[in-house]
Amino acid sequence: MYIQVIMEKLSITQLRQNLFNIIDQVLATGEPVEIERHGKRVLIMPEHGAGKLSRLKKRALIEGDAATLPDEKVWEWDDANRA
Repeated sequence: MYIQVIMEKLSITQLRQNLFNIIDQVLATGEPVEIERHGKRVLIMPEHGAGKLSRLKKRALIEGDAATLPDEKVWEWDDANRA
């Protein structure tokens, strides 16, 4: 399986005009920006990209011992509402 990352591509002129905004965008999203000059490419990317896990929505936490986890009641099963 091949996953292609689609990144923003800019000219050197666009970079020069918006340098600070582009850097802020890269740091906020973790997505690299490609700059092309005379047919050669340069990537601007954060040292450590924002991982997918950091963008996940926070969920409720079940605290307890791993041995007792199968016995924890998180919700009530309702056979009447099964499809």
